[in-house]
Amino acid sequence: MCREFAKQKLRKMPRQLKTYRAASVAALSAARRGGRVAPAMTSRERVLSALNHREPDRVPLDLSGHRSSGIAAIAYAKLRDFLGLPKKPIRVYDPVQQLAIVDEDVLQRFRVDTIELGRAFALTDDCWADWELPDGTPCQMPRWALPERDGNRWVIRSTKTGRVIAQMPDGALYFEQTYWPFAEETPDHNRIGDVLTECMWTAIASPPGPLVAGPDGMKLLRDGARKLRQQTDRAIIGLFGGNQLEMGQFLYRNDNFFMLLAGEPERAHDFLDRITEMYLGNLEKFLGAVGDSIDVILFGDDLGMQTGPQVSPAMYREFFKPRHQLLWNRAKQLAPVKVMLHCCGGVRELLPDLIEAGLDAINPVQISCRGMDAAGLKRDFGKDLTFWGGGCDTRDVLPLASPEQVRRHVLEQLRILAPGGGFVFQQVHNALANVPPQNIAAMLEAVAAFNHS
Repeated sequence: MCREFAKQKLRKMPRQLKTYRAASVAALSAARRGGRVAPAMTSRERVLSALNHREPDRVPLDLSGHRSSGIAAIAYAKLRDFLGLPKKPIRVYDPVQQLAIVDEDVLQRFRVDTIELGRAFALTDDCWADWELPDGTPCQMPRWALPERDGNRWVIRSTKTGRVIAQMPDGALYFEQTYWPFAEETPDHNRIGDVLTECMWTAIASPPGPLVAGPDGMKLLRDGARKLRQQTDRAIIGLFGGNQLEMGQFLYRNDNFFMLLAGEPERAHDFLDRITEMYLGNLEKFLGAVGDSIDVILFGDDLGMQTGPQVSPAMYREFFKPRHQLLWNRAKQLAPVKVMLHCCGGVRELLPDLIEAGLDAINPVQISCRGMDAAGLKRDFGKDLTFWGGGCDTRDVLPLASPEQVRRHVLEQLRILAPGGGFVFQQVHNALANVPPQNIAAMLEAVAAFNHS
């Protein structure tokens, strides 16, 4: 059914870029002085130009610049083989989502414009331990998050209590949460900091992880960030988090936290006040260390579903908007950064409030959800918000279509979203394990063809 839906959708897509070329004439003419084309931008300049709603020399491309624009390790190993690249150890930097570090040869091949701050760390072999992906492919995992075998599943345990906090049963491709501290125990908001080690999403760290723990941690973080800044002209993305709705779901479980919001609003406000205070302290330390080395700070809060927002606009304004606004404005006071929110799902109804709260860019622009049509979003919000994503549908198109259909789909999304800046290309979330390598290549080659045109 999904395959047929994708075919019907793709048949309607145009094959040419004439509309985009016409829309870009003014911008291209402005780039010429005395008959000479302006010099090419650096990757960092290109991304910042897009974020400032100025059309860059070409559409900037994000691939693995954060943990929702990457490639599952199984798919990445196949992509390297498909491209005829040398064999390299597959390093899984995000154990939960099973995401691979994308190597420099791939980043250069497709002219990727972004890099995640975490790539400055865990560069030596002693940070990694051998493991095996579910399809039998050899890989390496962060030594501090190495899964262990438990019956018919792989598990990851809390480093504090030894409790199983995540599992990947045989036949599965990713880890799932197994323990919710405030669902299994009596909720105690005085213990929020203590229970973060018992939740999969807050306890299992990607690099730098524990490498920047301890009394010298901020210095190590600062030094690594500055070294990366000196080594690359790519736009550097610093992952922060600051999840509000999601932190309640991580600790209480979705059902319990929804009931808390609806039935005990004062207690919900107390919980949110406490995590916001914690975030503000962490933000001061984080940007104090890396604020002069990163270009984008990434917050996270999946506010949407396939059918629309998880919470009403009224509930968003009461519980979450003031705290988002506080955090995002403080980030901009502390460092010259752009604020991006990773926010899955259909969130069109929330966009005016998110913009008002100080958001610069939203990701991943889940175009398969209700209300998230790219043309409508660009028309109604394109002057105020950068769309970091929406370049290729990962539900129906990237895994199910032919390479030619993928190419046409990507060109159509570029035609809609690229004019005038305010767009960074990435697929809608990660390319998962079942995505054919030829489709990933077709997607990235279509971006190159569009930019060349």
